[in-house]
Amino acid sequence: MKEALVSKGPQVEITNTPIPSLPSPDHILIRVVVTGTNPKDWKLPDLFRQDARTNQGDDIAGVVHTVGANVFEFKPGDRVAAFHEMRTPHGSYAEYAVAWQHTTFHIPNNISFEEAAALPLAAMTSAVGLYNRLRLPQPWSPEVSKEKVTDIPLLIYGASSAVGIYGLQFALRSNIHPLICVAGSSKDYVASFIDASKGDVVVDYRDGPEATVEGVKKALGGRELKHVLDAVSLQDSIDNIANVLSTDGGHVTFVLGGEKKGLAEGQEHSITMVGDVHGNHKDLGYVYFRYIARGLAEGWFKPQRVEVVPGGLGGIQKALEDLKEGRASGVKYVMRIEETEGLVKGDR
Repeated sequence: MKEALVSKGPQVEITNTPIPSLPSPDHILIRVVVTGTNPKDWKLPDLFRQDARTNQGDDIAGVVHTVGANVFEFKPGDRVAAFHEMRTPHGSYAEYAVAWQHTTFHIPNNISFEEAAALPLAAMTSAVGLYNRLRLPQPWSPEVSKEKVTDIPLLIYGASSAVGIYGLQFALRSNIHPLICVAGSSKDYVASFIDASKGDVVVDYRDGPEATVEGVKKALGGRELKHVLDAVSLQDSIDNIANVLSTDGGHVTFVLGGEKKGLAEGQEHSITMVGDVHGNHKDLGYVYFRYIARGLAEGWFKPQRVEVVPGGLGGIQKALEDLKEGRASGVKYVMRIEETEGLVKGDR
């Protein structure tokens, strides 16, 4: 099969490799129809084993080919999306990929493979951030009511990013308001999700740090800010958050690791690690992927907008370069594997 390997740069090389076998009885082998991309796909080669070439793809959308002996929800021919375990072999940058059954979910009939490929890693990151790190009320919690707002101000920094837009939708499902969403050129896209009548606002960071801070404070209306999902996690966002987050137990969760400078005493922080659903938080991954599938089918959870990068596996180079240069705004880059040069029709 064809497989794309990524190294520092990013540099992408397409190779011929054997179709993988199942690593365990709990794995699924999936024929990849569309692969998604994530910023980590170019970042990790720069951070770990810089000279290594690895298949960095973790967002799978395709058709079940083979299932392990312990797999009970899926069968060959099923349309599925899956979150491949990061930094392990046989990712989505290939004709075939493997995934654990608990991080695989059925694609509803109203969702395309392209849309599905935009979901797994980012959607689960937002779920881990909101409900594990920030400990916000889950949509089915007793304190959540459709009739009464869950009065918890929530700041989502980078709301038009995939993690941000999925976090926004989960928060809406938990009826959390006001939602204070920081965005830029895609602010109108973010605004289409929120409810101004419940105090939700979009603050445009392009107006500068002082205006951003003042916009957040105005939306708070004198209330303390105790919960922040930072989907940007760079120094500019940290500085602005530090100026609005409560010093009495305020908690910001970041999607990127590393040292966090500028937070004051009493401002707590955590790192949202989506890989936890392949570790200590398997139950959370299992439940929320199925909840996402239900939300997609019912229409209250929507995929991030996608941009199809032409060339199949050959398009990964451009996609990762564009991600590195920050050209993606309110979109996910995806590639259709069948467009890969050199594939023989009928082999798949």
